[in-house]
Amino acid sequence: MKKRQQKKIRSSLSVLSTFPDFLKEHESIIKESLIALLICAIGDLIAGIILGKMTFFLETFPGLLVIIPGAIGMRGNIFGSFASRLSSNLHIGIISPKFEFSQDLNYNIFSSFVLTLVLSLFLGIIAKILCVLLHQPSMDLIDFILISIVAGIISNLIMLPITMFVSFKSFEHGWDPDNITSPIIAAFGDLFTLPAIILSVFILNFISFNFIVKDVILIILLIAIVVSFIHCYKLSYETNAILKQSTPVLLLCSFLGGAAGGILNLAVETLLTNPSLLTLVPLFSGESGSLISILGARLSSGLHSGLIEPLRKPEGESIHNFIISLILAVIIFPVIGLLAEASSYALGVVGVGFDKLVEISTSSGVILVSIIILIVYYVSVTSYNNNLDPDNIVIPISTSITDSISSLILISMSLLFLGVLV
Repeated sequence: MKKRQQKKIRSSLSVLSTFPDFLKEHESIIKESLIALLICAIGDLIAGIILGKMTFFLETFPGLLVIIPGAIGMRGNIFGSFASRLSSNLHIGIISPKFEFSQDLNYNIFSSFVLTLVLSLFLGIIAKILCVLLHQPSMDLIDFILISIVAGIISNLIMLPITMFVSFKSFEHGWDPDNITSPIIAAFGDLFTLPAIILSVFILNFISFNFIVKDVILIILLIAIVVSFIHCYKLSYETNAILKQSTPVLLLCSFLGGAAGGILNLAVETLLTNPSLLTLVPLFSGESGSLISILGARLSSGLHSGLIEPLRKPEGESIHNFIISLILAVIIFPVIGLLAEASSYALGVVGVGFDKLVEISTSSGVILVSIIILIVYYVSVTSYNNNLDPDNIVIPISTSITDSISSLILISMSLLFLGVLV
């Protein structure tokens, strides 16, 4: 009976006579997703303006740019998964949307905090290794680690309550979390990560008067990370499952985020001499990750509900979700190109020109989405077929792969349109 129902649902959606029919059929999905992406664009634009004004820090602290994409991606991955778990628990009644602390909510909060500490440490180490391997000038290892961990702690204190608020309120208002929660959480992560990194740099300067002080603080932080991880691992079945499934995935994600930062750092001179292009980086990365997280969430929900079958070749509702992603890409990427150039113009900074930045953003976005939709599909299907919780797997891996590929595509298209590769 279940098989027959799944076939009926898929066949009714698989063929629509015209493109206008398709748009009408999926109008609510496109509208909800587009509103969420535009809200994200505001946060990403502020982050881009901040990054555009960070040229002093990027020049004074060599290698800092390597940390930024990984840190931004990590906030979205950890708290996107946190929001996804909250959403699942809210739907089945384990957690109340009344901000009433319970054992399950406390476990989720503690696990997210521990994951942030562990991944921040790993990201700092990876950033230094990548700078060495790529023969790029960089700070000392201890500086990378301290900046990454302190920024992670600051972001955590902000993102935990925001994630709970957005998750609870979206649930109360009956919005579809697949289209709303993940991109908004990612936008807040983008918005607060860069100020947290700047604040951590100031804190590093403050404690740098004595090397012994820096070493003592580092040792205290390392001990705290190890003890908290072990305690969380042994605390309960829920925290154990979250750490076991999330840690390997997020370690891979941190490496990919660091690789994205390394790619950006290779083109640091081009970025520093084109502030509007530097502003576009968080916008492009954030919107790409948000768009892909929507796709990942919808594919995961479709697999669980039976609308999508875990087949080797995507069909039916999967194809429809691909088309929706491409429609959103064609709309949103020209907009963020305009926003990046307009912000530079408004701040009196010489940009690369509206036409070039829109061309760079649109072409990069369409190329990126065309590649990544298949990657997201197979990550979703593979995790589902291996009995892994998509809440912990699909969004982190998909957005991290997107971050690394998006940096490569954006830099390549920027150099091409700016005539550097000609």
